[in-house]
Amino acid sequence: MKFIYCILFFTSFICNAQQQLVTLEYFLPKNSTYNEKIPTPKSIFNFELGEMHTDHNQVVHFMNAIAKASDRVQIETTGYTYENRPLQLLTISSPKNLAKIDEIHKRHLALTESNASVQDVSDLPIVVYLGYSIHGNESSGTGAAIALAYYLAASESPELEKILDNTVILLDPSLNPDGLHRFSTWVNSHKSKNLVTDPNDREFNETWPGGRFNHYWFDMNRDWLPVQLPESQARIRTYRKWMPNVLCDFHEMGTNSTYFFQPGVQSRTNPLTPELNQKLTEKIAGYHAKALDKIGSFYFVEDGFDDFYYGKGSTYPDINGGIGILFEQASSRGHAQQSVNGVITFPFTIRNQFTTSLSTLQATYEMRKELLKYQHDFFVNSSIESKNNKIKGYVFGDEKDATKVKELTKILSQHKIEMLHLKEDITINKKKFSKDLSVIIPMEQKNSKLIHAIFDRQTKFKDSLFYDISAWNFDLAFNLNFEGMNSLSQAGARYESPFKSGMVNQKSDVGYLIEWTDYNSPKLLYQLLAKGLRVKTTKKPFVHNGKTFSYGSLLLPIQNQTLSSDEIHAYLNKIIPNYAIAITAVETGFTDGANLGNPNLVNLTMPKVAMVVGRNVDPSDAGELWHLFDQKAAIPLTKIDVEQLQKVNLSAYTTLIMVNGNYAGLSPATITKIEQWTQNGGTLIAYQDAIKWLNDAKLIELTLKTNKSEAKAITFEQTSDYKGAQEIGGAIFETKLDLSHPINYGMPRNTMPIFRNSSIFIEPNKNSFNNPIQYTKNPLLSGYISKPKLELLKETVPFQAIRKGEGNILIFTDNTNFRAFWLGTEKLFWNAVFFSKLM
Repeated sequence: MKFIYCILFFTSFICNAQQQLVTLEYFLPKNSTYNEKIPTPKSIFNFELGEMHTDHNQVVHFMNAIAKASDRVQIETTGYTYENRPLQLLTISSPKNLAKIDEIHKRHLALTESNASVQDVSDLPIVVYLGYSIHGNESSGTGAAIALAYYLAASESPELEKILDNTVILLDPSLNPDGLHRFSTWVNSHKSKNLVTDPNDREFNETWPGGRFNHYWFDMNRDWLPVQLPESQARIRTYRKWMPNVLCDFHEMGTNSTYFFQPGVQSRTNPLTPELNQKLTEKIAGYHAKALDKIGSFYFVEDGFDDFYYGKGSTYPDINGGIGILFEQASSRGHAQQSVNGVITFPFTIRNQFTTSLSTLQATYEMRKELLKYQHDFFVNSSIESKNNKIKGYVFGDEKDATKVKELTKILSQHKIEMLHLKEDITINKKKFSKDLSVIIPMEQKNSKLIHAIFDRQTKFKDSLFYDISAWNFDLAFNLNFEGMNSLSQAGARYESPFKSGMVNQKSDVGYLIEWTDYNSPKLLYQLLAKGLRVKTTKKPFVHNGKTFSYGSLLLPIQNQTLSSDEIHAYLNKIIPNYAIAITAVETGFTDGANLGNPNLVNLTMPKVAMVVGRNVDPSDAGELWHLFDQKAAIPLTKIDVEQLQKVNLSAYTTLIMVNGNYAGLSPATITKIEQWTQNGGTLIAYQDAIKWLNDAKLIELTLKTNKSEAKAITFEQTSDYKGAQEIGGAIFETKLDLSHPINYGMPRNTMPIFRNSSIFIEPNKNSFNNPIQYTKNPLLSGYISKPKLELLKETVPFQAIRKGEGNILIFTDNTNFRAFWLGTEKLFWNAVFFSKLM
């Protein structure tokens, strides 16, 4: 049986805080018949779409029901979140297309091969990826996905059937299930029967950290390039499998705005993005404008947002032969909220997102051949460019750290970037590349454009404003040796992880030596300490059997341990295969440079670490450290809410971390408590704005550099742009290191790239030995910084160790663990945790 839905037209918003209940007809196109066998949202949820916020379990249930009932829908689970929620992907097309989906997939991928002849695409469907609500508290996207899944499965419109015959739709209804679940629980828990639209109501003001983030409080929309999270890894697998022609990324923005869709600000488009990409985006935008005009919704383009950082969902396709499109809907942040544009309801936000989902499908259907040709030409042109480039490849590696090299290859592999082994040791520009710890990236491959995006350095820009960071070079982030190659004569076979697991060379009754150079050295050290073993570190290099053990190298003595010599040897052999670290047995304590009984070898204590979290603390910075401890290092981290800090016995902890945040609300008693704990031997590690708080609270005394630049020839209209240009949105700078200082133990070279997105400039200490890390005279390596700020930055210091009684306050001007992929500076943080007593 068929029936017809009629659209209900709303001429005004909710008045007097009352909700006019909407039904499914509100969202759907009019004059369409629907298959009654397809379940409606209400039949699954027991409430109308938009009446409540759906949690992720309900979304999963509904999508499974749709897939079971419709021959237009296939469903799969592509992965699981940290909270073990399934990541669903719906493949939607006509039944005849789904019956030959493998053939369509094969033909589609052939368009991305530069050596493939131009195909007859008259019957080849276009591939469109629709992803919703990567920020969990921007839930109108998932609401639109529910409406869309129903419409695509149930509508019997002849126009839709034509679209389905010519389109493969990859529908990802919830990119962030953990965040969505957290947010829906909050707003549903605080919903009133008679809707309260006052923005001050608790419904619209989530408790920290909010639903925007995933389990570890990451902003996952920044993780498309680093792919550090399971949700990101699942969607990159889907993307690389299908290489969609168009990807749409549905978000929300401030309640007092309207609706944005791309193109963004043209002067801020990454120069690696083809000009035709933006022209096609503009053409597609015309369809969105027409659709939104039809329902009377306001919108804007080419303002506020840009296409520069390729680590965002809407920009990643632009360097991969596709078209990425960002949608931003003014958010109700609940069920109905007052705004400067009237009361914005949750159903209204869903309808706008649903409308542009449909206009996307209409645009791609009508532009199908044009978009397919664009994708094919993109890879042909990329191949021509790479063949004509003097640089035939890149080589990267590390002198001793196999783990960092391996971690970078894991990222590149997820992006389907081809790599080769290095045949023999080579030296380029005085940089040594070992065949066992180096990898070659040939440029003549399908993803050559993406390789440029990951490694190219830019320091000159058309615009001085960026929606996100302006530099993300992975070789700098990993602090690896990296050079271009004019020839691939030294390239070997296709890369397969060559790095051997760790080993113990032999049994010892004296001790074992472990270098502090591998990325996982801190994890291994903690594992030994947690086993109850006594471990020492060296403050001076020494030579044993012709091998140099540098600053920070570890000594595991055999005598006076809780385990016997045989038990220690057995334990090391049990755990070391999990590491790419060699353990050297010692036959004698007599070494060249420092005998193993020397006072320069000092005992280490097992750290017990706590981190302040909660209101006014940066959730992402805190979450990145939580993730580092829990997922990467397997070290317990206690998270103490800022409002509970006064009640906590800090003596239970050796280390307290205060990431970027506003701590001005801490009481005088809490400040005194922290100060006394530090003086009694505690280590306080502080980042970014926490430094300003420490200075204001008189816990430290720093001299900060500032500039007093005056705006000249700047109109009132230009004020925002002028101020924005003075911000350091995220760039990379060179520092010089004193390798003898404990903060730099294990660093491979006496220079190091550092990521910076703060404007805190610390004058160097008058004593040079107190400046173990210092920006060089010409520090800019990649990214944007204004000339006045660059002058301020030169020869300042990003780190200081300040002695307080028996303890230390260690401060960093910037996040050493930025977005979990800055592996090159993570060792600084671990040195602060394990070696603070030596500073």
